Amino acid sequence: MAEDYSKYLDPQTLNKVGGLEVKARLIVEGFMSGLHASPYKGSSVEFAEHREYVPGDDIRKIDWKVFGKSDRYYIKQYEEETNLKAYLAVDCSNSMSFASPGRIPKIEYAKYVAAAILYLVQKQRDGGALIGFGKGVRTFLPPGTSGSHFRNLLKSLSDFTPSGEGELGPIFQEIADRLRQRSLVVILSDLFDVEEPMLRGLQRMASRGHDVIVFQVLDEAEIDFPYERMTRFEGLEVEDRVLADPRSLREAYLAELTAFQTRVRSACLGGRMDFVVLNTAKPLDVALSTYLAQRAQTR
Repeated sequence: MAEDYSKYLDPQTLNKVGGLEVKARLIVEGFMSGLHASPYKGSSVEFAEHREYVPGDDIRKIDWKVFGKSDRYYIKQYEEETNLKAYLAVDCSNSMSFASPGRIPKIEYAKYVAAAILYLVQKQRDGGALIGFGKGVRTFLPPGTSGSHFRNLLKSLSDFTPSGEGELGPIFQEIADRLRQRSLVVILSDLFDVEEPMLRGLQRMASRGHDVIVFQVLDEAEIDFPYERMTRFEGLEVEDRVLADPRSLREAYLAELTAFQTRVRSACLGGRMDFVVLNTAKPLDVALSTYLAQRAQTR
């Protein structure tokens, strides 16, 4: 029986995006398009891990000692051989548990996005990494390229459970400070937090040279605010409850949401970061393949 984490590798989604490459649009450290061979030679190069030999690899890099023990060909892979290090950072705060009737929770949608991108990164033999955060960084799995590492990423991703409050500003700054090399950072969050610290955290990532993609994951009800009858609204991260007529709030709510997204988009544009809104009611394969195709064209 397939393990639970395999459900995040949705065949329909992977079929649509499988032909596209996740590549950093900006020049990031160690990135050379289409070239995975290390430009460094000698004992100063740090050994990272083994990966299975595939046709086209330099046979001089085969580890014959491993072959002697396993009767299988494995390549010695060094830190500099990984063109791209991609960190998938998933918001696990309690607001990500929200789902309107008939929809999946935002965190589940985010998991599918993260799994699809990690699959593409693994497919092109780059280094995939995973970060889970809420009130602080909860999970931090460093980059790796092996199949076993990829499975560990998916297992950890499947265990992400929303709880507690999110403090995005300090978290984004912590992530920026922990990444030693310039990398691709993909953030999956509803961005529901105090605006100014959050934007400062994003700008810190950009200032460190990271190529940042910000996916704002929202439920359709959060985007359209379709409520008509008297409704009790309950906070997911604070214990507030408000009974209100949504028709009197809708115009102001939508105006504030639009203004907020405009400010975030402007800040991302200023830092050469991508900002994309994902609606959990929309097919993931269409949203993701469209974005990746656009990104490839603007590289």
